[in-house]
Amino acid sequence: MSDFETVAATENQAARRGPSGEPGTPNQVGAANKPRSLAGDAWRDLRRNPIFWISLALVVIFTLMALLPGVFTANSPNDCLLSRQHAGPSGGAIFGYDFQGCDTYSRAVYGTRASLLVGALAALGTGIIALVVGMLAGYFGRWVDAVLSRVIDVVLGIPLLLAAIVLLKRVSSDSQWARIGAVVFVLALLGWTTAARVVRSSVITAKEQDYVAAARMLGAGNSRIMWRHILPNSLAPAIVVLTIALGSFIAAEATLSFLGIGLKAPTISWGQDIDTGRIHMREAATPLIVPSTFLALTVLAFIMLGDAIRDAFDPKLR
Repeated sequence: MSDFETVAATENQAARRGPSGEPGTPNQVGAANKPRSLAGDAWRDLRRNPIFWISLALVVIFTLMALLPGVFTANSPNDCLLSRQHAGPSGGAIFGYDFQGCDTYSRAVYGTRASLLVGALAALGTGIIALVVGMLAGYFGRWVDAVLSRVIDVVLGIPLLLAAIVLLKRVSSDSQWARIGAVVFVLALLGWTTAARVVRSSVITAKEQDYVAAARMLGAGNSRIMWRHILPNSLAPAIVVLTIALGSFIAAEATLSFLGIGLKAPTISWGQDIDTGRIHMREAATPLIVPSTFLALTVLAFIMLGDAIRDAFDPKLR
């Protein structure tokens, strides 16, 4: 037996042994030789990324804060007394009171609900539009792709905040849910273009794969191929983009509310509180700092989470 054959036989025997040196079972040998999937590699990278865990922890905290605000504060955000105007911390109000005598921390906690609701609904609406447009443009190509790509270019050229200001100026209702619905509609209407481009690129890549050709040879129609075979393999990049967009939508809602054309009372919004805190900043800085900090941490958490997931799933970085 040659030296090469001897080394190969030794490595073969070692591969069939368990960690303790005993002969390994066929399942162990198969598991050792089984190649990892993209999702498995991505999860391995995410587990080693501290930014992922920090951002995920912040997202979980703010989500729980939006769903269960009573767990984080016992005070009502609407319990306001002018006698406590700009008073310091007391009675559970750990950051004091604003110019109306409302608990600054309690208002920041309850403001999480409206901001996350608007961001999540806008991201959902954006995802639906992006999936439909991206799937149609990427799958059918030719004139369908040309027309939809020009539509994407036109919408992409419209400044989001400027167009949102113009459109929301036309909304005369002060109803809480009407204002939320209007802000969500405008953000989804103007913010789907980047996600649509990502979906289109993923679909163009996926439709050239062998499993799509096999499904077509077996008689599958276009709709079945698109939604059963191509869509599941095009969702991951879209989810990453929408995670980052969710943070951007939260910031956009706060900006619109700050300008007085987004959410209005009785809805509690970080943007409103930041505007009010700015006006009375000389009397007390805390009513400005607290909602600004909540807003910055929330937006940063979603953007960092999306960036971490994107880097983990990007094969170019491996």
